Amino acid sequence: MAKFKLIVSDPSNGKSTVSEVEGSRAQALIGRSLGETIDGSALGIAQSRLLISGGCDKNGVPMRADVHGGAKKYIVLSSGPGFRATRHGERRRKLVRGRTITDDTYQVNFTMRKEAPATEQPTPKVEPKPEPKPVKESKPVEKKAPQKPKTKKAEKKPAKRSR
Repeated sequence: MAKFKLIVSDPSNGKSTVSEVEGSRAQALIGRSLGETIDGSALGIAQSRLLISGGCDKNGVPMRADVHGGAKKYIVLSSGPGFRATRHGERRRKLVRGRTITDDTYQVNFTMRKEAPATEQPTPKVEPKPEPKPVKESKPVEKKAPQKPKTKKAEKKPAKRSR
């Protein structure tokens, strides 16, 4: 039986809430992928849409959106979830989990997306057309004479010692 810890963050006020789901509510998450938007009522959060933004398994192996499936896999990372570089340009082979939520997933992170109530229909926004920018007259650019490349002075090598 699947059991997940849900962390729902609300960007409008900067707070996060933690809850646990199991049973039929947890089964609604299995097979979903990172980046999907789901209805919050399936998880007990009324009138909201939730974006699946991340997660990890019981060992702390993070999920990555660029790895297919839900299995663990070693990949070469240079940035992103599951990797913190200690020096510039560093790459390292790390263990990560795929983007699909499975029974092995322990924690699922969500970002709350606000939704208009069902009674109100959102009015379509009309964007004003941008005014064309006036064409500026360009001044002729004076070209500089090319400079000679600087040559390095030949360094003297120390004399060889003979025995």
